[in-house]
Amino acid sequence: MKKIVILTGAGISAESGLKTFRDSDGLWEGYNIEDVATPEAWLRNPELVQDFYNMRRKAVLEARPNAAHYALASLEQKYDVTIITQNIDDLHERAGSTNVIHLHGIITRSQSSQNPSLTYPVEGWEIKMDEVCELGSPLRAHVVWFGEAVPMIDPAARICSKAELFILVGSSLAVYPAAGLVNYVPASVPKYIIDPKIPYIDQNRTFIKIEEKATVGVPVLVSELMN
Repeated sequence: MKKIVILTGAGISAESGLKTFRDSDGLWEGYNIEDVATPEAWLRNPELVQDFYNMRRKAVLEARPNAAHYALASLEQKYDVTIITQNIDDLHERAGSTNVIHLHGIITRSQSSQNPSLTYPVEGWEIKMDEVCELGSPLRAHVVWFGEAVPMIDPAARICSKAELFILVGSSLAVYPAAGLVNYVPASVPKYIIDPKIPYIDQNRTFIKIEEKATVGVPVLVSELMN
């Protein structure tokens, strides 16, 4: 089976009603990133950070996968598919995709604030401040914050290097190190990009551009690939 690697960003989740990570005003859901998405913010005001991610988790659980999520999942009928996502929601999995790498964590899990490799499923939408890991430290959202390592970036780079077809969906390629993954895709491999606003890509890399939102462009491309 041909190996397809798909990198998805906030654009695909936005069509399910989830706010993109950073809006045009530089805020995320009305909050400064520095106040809710850094280790320093957690040390300074853990209740605020916990409440912020509890609200994000509630929104994720209320959201539904869209046509783009379902179309990508259907590729598994014919191809060996790995989805690498910058998103912290579980919409790919709920649409039926079985091989998903979350570069920035997944909000439906919690993690130890002492050892990030200790993660747990969240029951419902809320992590309470008195919940602790097996080491006795408070639980927080399983999300990679600014200033933290991205542990899945190396496995993702290795997968990109083995791609036989590469698809980029809904990413502005503005967040590193995730944006650098395109550089690991072999030059000879067919590459597609689907976005209503195609971001700048190194001119040495030839992408077939589909200038549409994900729910329009992805089903069209998938239909071609399945025929």
